This record gives sequence, C-alpha cells and structure tokens, in this order.
Amino acid sequence: QVQLVESGGRLVQAGGSLRLSCAASGRTFSSYGMGWFRQAPGKEREFVAAISWSGGNTYYADSVKGRFTIARDNAKNTVYLQMNSLKSEDTAVYYCAASSYGTYTRFDGYQHWGQGTQVTVSS
Repeated sequence: QVQLVESGGRLVQAGGSLRLSCAASGRTFSSYGMGWFRQAPGKEREFVAAISWSGGNTYYADSVKGRFTIARDNAKNTVYLQMNSLKSEDTAVYYCAASSYGTYTRFDGYQHWGQGTQVTVSS
C-alpha cells in the first residue's frame, strides 16, 4: 500500500510557473509507475503526465506537452510536476496517482490516489 500527498498548488498568474510535489509513503515507491491527472469543475478527470518506475519513460497529454515536465526522485519518494507557461485552462485540482502494474495514461490504470491540490491560473 502506498499513500500519496500532493502539495504546491496555489493561485498563479497566466504565463507563470508552478511546481507540484507528490510525496509517497512506503518502501516500494521506486516500483510504481506514477501519473498526474487533473479535474476542472464540471469536467472529467484527465491525464496530464506519467513517468515509469525508473524515470526513463515519460508521457504527456498534448495540451501540456512542451510546457509541463514530470520527474521523480526515488531516493526521496517524490514525484514532481513542473508547470511552465501556465494558462487559465490549466486551472484544476491536480491529483497524483501510483500504479503497481506499469505506466498508464488512463486513470483506471492506477490503484492509489492522493487527495489533490488546487491550481488556479488567473488571466
């Protein structure tokens, strides 16, 4: 079992940057594929980015490609989402997720979820 706690969300102006962190408990963090998802009010949860257990493979939604970067530090049991050139449409609750079986772009590939952190981008 792994527990995930996101942090770093806040209000930021359009064009600004923000780094989200997701701290994981447990000694097997390095074996999990990790993902970031987001959900805006009235919308479905959508995939943002994912990273393999080793960090060697990363995946991005087209809407964030070139602006967001996912990274992980297995020594610190933490995964990050660096968000640059933020837009108002990036406003959402951002969730961190862990998968025991691989690295996925679908939310149903993940078994463990954090509580989310709010990102609000003002235009």
